[in-house]
Amino acid sequence: MTALHALTALCPPPAVPPPAPDWSQVEDAWGTSLPQDYKELVTAYGPGRFCGFITLYQPHSPSAWIDLTGPLPARLRGQIEEVRQAARHPWPLPHSPENLFAMGVTDNGDYLFWVTQPAETPDQWTVAVNEALRAPWFSYTGSLTEFLVGVLGGTTRVPMFPRDLLRHGPTFTPSTPRSTSLETTTRMAPVSTRTIREWADANGFDLPERGRIPYDVVEAWRHENPS
Repeated sequence: MTALHALTALCPPPAVPPPAPDWSQVEDAWGTSLPQDYKELVTAYGPGRFCGFITLYQPHSPSAWIDLTGPLPARLRGQIEEVRQAARHPWPLPHSPENLFAMGVTDNGDYLFWVTQPAETPDQWTVAVNEALRAPWFSYTGSLTEFLVGVLGGTTRVPMFPRDLLRHGPTFTPSTPRSTSLETTTRMAPVSTRTIREWADANGFDLPERGRIPYDVVEAWRHENPS
């Protein structure tokens, strides 16, 4: 059984997914080939969120926040070292920023990256996850689809993901035309941890100066700031 078959058995895709991108055109614009599993994954599912939490970047998305072929992935790669060096005690990086390419994001602002090594063999690329370009980092030795099978199947635990991620089981919610519009996705874009920390401090939450913001605090912020 392929990883995609395992994923679709675990988490059924839409009965009628949107038309698949023209992959040859996408890869020509990108300047390199994409992992075959990613192309099959996007073709099967289209845009949407896994467990209401994980969003994969899509080619030519109407939202700049999740556009695989837009400027955001390269911008994030350039910011990784800037954020690290700005910290009082810079943390070690498990991968060189030049080998990281953002291809997903969570509702908590965790970024999913391909580790693009070897560059000429994308089907061997693995996955790295981190929190808002900061520490900690989580590395997964396998493809993106295998990563999703592990996370949604409960066999792969990503420390920065909420513990109750699977409380409603593995699900995929397709994006509606409205939720993929530039206006709506801009409102739904991941918020910086600094914004949440400032709100938490002002509202009596006791947080450490650094480190991951607890999930319940993030949820409280979202409840008070729904738009």
